[in-house]
Amino acid sequence: MNKRDFLKKSSLGAAGLAFAPSLFMAQSNTKKNRLRTAHIGVGGMGKEDLRDIASHPSVDVVALCDVDSKFLKAAKKLHLKAKTYSDYRIMLKEMGNEIDAVIVSTPDHTHAPASILAMEMNKPVYCQKPLTHHVSEARAMNKIAQEKKLVTQMGIQVHSFYDYKLATLLIQSGIIGKVHTVRAWSPKNWGYNGPVPQGSDTVPESLDWNLWLGTATKRPYKKNVYHPGNWRKLMDYGCGTLGDMGVHIFDTPYNAMQLDVPLTIKNECRPTNGFGYPEHNKVTYKFPKTKYTTRRLKWVWYDGKGAPETHKDLILPGAKKVQSQQDKNASLEGKLSLDTKIANEGVLPEQGAMFIGKKGRLLLPHFMQLPRKIVDGKYVDISAEIDAISKKHNLGKPIRNYASEGPKHYHQFVDACLGKGECTAPFSYASRLTETILLGVIAGRFPNKTLHWNSEKAKFSEDEANKYLTGNYREF
Repeated sequence: MNKRDFLKKSSLGAAGLAFAPSLFMAQSNTKKNRLRTAHIGVGGMGKEDLRDIASHPSVDVVALCDVDSKFLKAAKKLHLKAKTYSDYRIMLKEMGNEIDAVIVSTPDHTHAPASILAMEMNKPVYCQKPLTHHVSEARAMNKIAQEKKLVTQMGIQVHSFYDYKLATLLIQSGIIGKVHTVRAWSPKNWGYNGPVPQGSDTVPESLDWNLWLGTATKRPYKKNVYHPGNWRKLMDYGCGTLGDMGVHIFDTPYNAMQLDVPLTIKNECRPTNGFGYPEHNKVTYKFPKTKYTTRRLKWVWYDGKGAPETHKDLILPGAKKVQSQQDKNASLEGKLSLDTKIANEGVLPEQGAMFIGKKGRLLLPHFMQLPRKIVDGKYVDISAEIDAISKKHNLGKPIRNYASEGPKHYHQFVDACLGKGECTAPFSYASRLTETILLGVIAGRFPNKTLHWNSEKAKFSEDEANKYLTGNYREF
């Protein structure tokens, strides 16, 4: 089933046009001093999204939706007046006139179906990263948002942090000249090379397995394979490490250099098994020129245990080889965490990006650490440049407190919905960033082969790759 058929058979389509007009008036009836929010997915990252959206003094949480009643009950205890649902389609149908904005915090494969349905009802949407599971969905979400002039924001909360805004402005100021290469990395491993699970297990009483699968291909339930938390490593539901940490770490270089989608993509990884993503990926992108880059920009992404691989661009002052900080015993909780770890001198941060320009390099740790300039193998003091840019752009002083900084990105969305300011990661930006990420994910199905992307036609020159640009929606 394609997107259009899904919408026709969803709660909006099934209700018919007689139901739609009242929904379409909902946005214009939004109270200017309060925002009524509905949350789709309230476990895991959804719990954090709910907390930070609700922390805005002008928000009223009116609806909660999750396919797992355990998560739903926990969220309900914090928002006693909110109505609860397991099916987002029913929630949107029944509460259309009582909802001003929708927050989507589900596994990746449900981002687009839930968001598109809400946007078709004229609802502003905050959707977790990556924006979508398929390239076609990213373009569709941007198209709807533009046509309906909706407030939108993708959930890349560090986008609004001091160090990332600073790095963006430093690059655009020409601090290392025009950039010719970016190298970015994360040692996290959202890959799986084991067998496809056989048989089935009893579905927990708290879980509606059919609704969890949503539009994805039907599979029998297996304990600890899909829900909760492990779906990122599986092709039908997640987008691997690229779709998790890649979005965060790509964001600043992508934004700083005002990039569009790439021309070519190559992923050096193991052969695909058709079920789980590769455990290690080295993805090389080539981008067209912008005002901040040389004629061609080369971008290399490394993930998996041991990332990044040794390269002269990544050797730090005082080190003779690439040394990176690794958490060898990372738990699932650790893989989901954004907590920063300060690296020792001469050691690369566990996650981060290196800009290489004509006048030096700029190291950007992930996250909550200042960028550092390197020229001829030595660190260069850029405190004066940082002070000047901070004052010029009113950045203030860096605050090393995730609890206080994290909500800013969410509050920016709420304020924009209330007519106060704009979002900095709207779907017009997020869709291009997500498309770039997903092209690298698709390239993992064709290891060591360069794929050529035609952005205008939205297709690869290599026809065998085009079938992965979209998915068939299951009727559920």
